[in-house]
Amino acid sequence: MTEKAKLVHCIVDDAQLYSDEGFYLGDLAQPISNAVKSDYPGAKVTSFICAHHLLKYRMSRVDSLINADLKQSQKINRKLTKALQNDNYEIRDVNEALQQSLTFGQKISDAVARFGGSWTFIFIFIVILIIWMIINGLALFGVHFDPYPYILLNLFLSCFSAIQAPIIMMSQNRAAERDRLHSENDFHVNLKSEHELRIIHAKLDHLTQNQLPHDLEVEKLQLQILGEVRSELAKLRDENTKLKEKLKQQENQ
Repeated sequence: MTEKAKLVHCIVDDAQLYSDEGFYLGDLAQPISNAVKSDYPGAKVTSFICAHHLLKYRMSRVDSLINADLKQSQKINRKLTKALQNDNYEIRDVNEALQQSLTFGQKISDAVARFGGSWTFIFIFIVILIIWMIINGLALFGVHFDPYPYILLNLFLSCFSAIQAPIIMMSQNRAAERDRLHSENDFHVNLKSEHELRIIHAKLDHLTQNQLPHDLEVEKLQLQILGEVRSELAKLRDENTKLKEKLKQQENQ
């Protein structure tokens, strides 16, 4: 015992002890002090509790911190699972879905649109126009079926444009449908990502604001508990040594 230690009474069992064998409530952490006060309403900050009884409150505090963190983690995990289950939209491969639904007319319109929008079509069309004008302008081989100003050619070009334009528009409508499906997929992917990010942020906030401080407090309490256990073991060793010495003296007598 230290020189400054004085006799005090434990608030739990009213046992008389030295002041260095426990703690005053004012020296304890607030949660543990509040737990003691809830069990003993008459307790004050100057009240004393021995290390043996304090061990129970420290263990209870460790359990409560671990259980609180576990419940919070489970709550966040349930939110994540619920968010994923509520969004039951199935992300589709747009190209594969459209390819499987193609009709014969749509395949033709895509082929016409691809060919009509290529340099090959432009070169072929220019060559045909030049050959048409040479044959009818110079009357080669005696052929002169569409003299200048090439009215039949104009009629042919007008009919060709009138037919080609709707076919190309069909292909453009399919391209618009593809873009719509892509946009719908992107919207649902972004929605899922937003839900997951919000819950991940909630988890990170829980870790930084609650769980990490709780872990530090648990480690501190564990060190205090280990210190108390070591002190109890030291007392038991001292008592065992004294008992052996007493037995030995009795045997010698």
